[in-house]
Amino acid sequence: MQNGGWNLEHTYTELPEIFYRGQNPAIAPVPQMVIFNENLAEFLGLDSDRLKDRPDIFAGALLPHGAKPIAQAYAGYQFGHFTMLGDGRAVLLGEQITPVGNRFDIQLKGSGPTPFSRNGDGYAALLPMLREYIISEAMYHLGIPTTRSLAVALTGNNVYREKVLQGAVLTRVASSHIRVGTFNYASAFGSAEDIRALADYSIRRHFPWPINSKSKYVEFLREVAKLQASLIAKWQLVGFVHGVMNTDNMAISGETIDYGPCAFMDFYNPDTVFSSIDTAGRYSYKSQPKIGAWNLSRLAEALLSLLHIDENEAIDLANNEIKTYWECYDKNWLSGMRGKLGMENEEPEDITLISELLELMKKYELDYTNTFHKLSMPKELPDFSAWQTKWQARLSRQPISQQDAVDIMQKHNPATIPRNHRVEEALAAAEYGDYEAMHTLLAALSKPYIESEIYSQHPEPTACGYQTFCGT
Repeated sequence: MQNGGWNLEHTYTELPEIFYRGQNPAIAPVPQMVIFNENLAEFLGLDSDRLKDRPDIFAGALLPHGAKPIAQAYAGYQFGHFTMLGDGRAVLLGEQITPVGNRFDIQLKGSGPTPFSRNGDGYAALLPMLREYIISEAMYHLGIPTTRSLAVALTGNNVYREKVLQGAVLTRVASSHIRVGTFNYASAFGSAEDIRALADYSIRRHFPWPINSKSKYVEFLREVAKLQASLIAKWQLVGFVHGVMNTDNMAISGETIDYGPCAFMDFYNPDTVFSSIDTAGRYSYKSQPKIGAWNLSRLAEALLSLLHIDENEAIDLANNEIKTYWECYDKNWLSGMRGKLGMENEEPEDITLISELLELMKKYELDYTNTFHKLSMPKELPDFSAWQTKWQARLSRQPISQQDAVDIMQKHNPATIPRNHRVEEALAAAEYGDYEAMHTLLAALSKPYIESEIYSQHPEPTACGYQTFCGT
């Protein structure tokens, strides 16, 4: 592979020019590789042996073979308020075609200013980029649709925030970077034909089956709704809090994107918020399903002119697909919860049994992951004894053995998640050039259903709680 295995195409630039601007990454004077994802590189058809020693490519100092970098335009409803955005610190190098013919965006994040930087410097600091690498890989191994990280490289430039930080670039891999916010942008600043062009491109790229349907735009909205419902249900089932569910961070592909102020719950509380700027709890753990529906409504608004020539009929069609979202979410969440409790069949009282367990977990501030993994609630608490009796009776009524039920639970209940205190430990060491803790953590996260004595332990409760920040 003389060119390192790069096989880049650029179908996104076939869209009207309103959707992108040509933009090269900024010069990186002293590139240095921090971490390279060899398994992902091989999956993409890249020559990992050749590329793992090429920090110049992954810091933006040298473009890979066939790259034609662009910055993508989009908008977004940030905490409910419409804002013009775009790739303010990222460039899309192109779309890598894998050996089996799949297409993935290759994006450099933190690669310098673009026409959409909005007074920002366009750069990123090392630790937030490593954080995205760690969390996105954890999500991948948990089986949750996600963007992934191919590499993190130092640039040799400093980044100036509250203090001087090391500049770095993350190479992000995604099915695409088309967002609900891309449609918000087209609706606000483009023409009806621009919206149609974006929708047709999105259908061709992600949902080819309804392309010849007379109701293809309704079907497109329905498919996005199903993917979002499935994704957010998966978040809820592992206690993941995204933290910044603006429409610009909602990919139509159904992948988790943007790992800024995200975190996993330790002690169960549905009101959990980690983001320092989410003071009202808009994006709390319990609110994520509702926000998914809200974001989907903003997509439906952008598509109204395509759904039906009559506006009232278009609104009715859109509302039906929002109902589809809720039906799919409820089905996915309940099915996942049954799996976590070892239930193969369905009974009407299951939702009550699940709700009672969650209430007990909240009351006694139990660790979310460990409780489900072991179902070892304190025996001295009568509340749990009563619940366990009902749960065991429920399991006895299904046509599988006790061991089969245990096997189901083991497949649905991870033992190892990226505990916030362990992530912070790894990042604290990485700030001073020690990456051993990060690699050890990543190795544990790659086998989430295997218990790790170190990484399965929750932290001691603190008075102030854990807080995250939008990394820049």
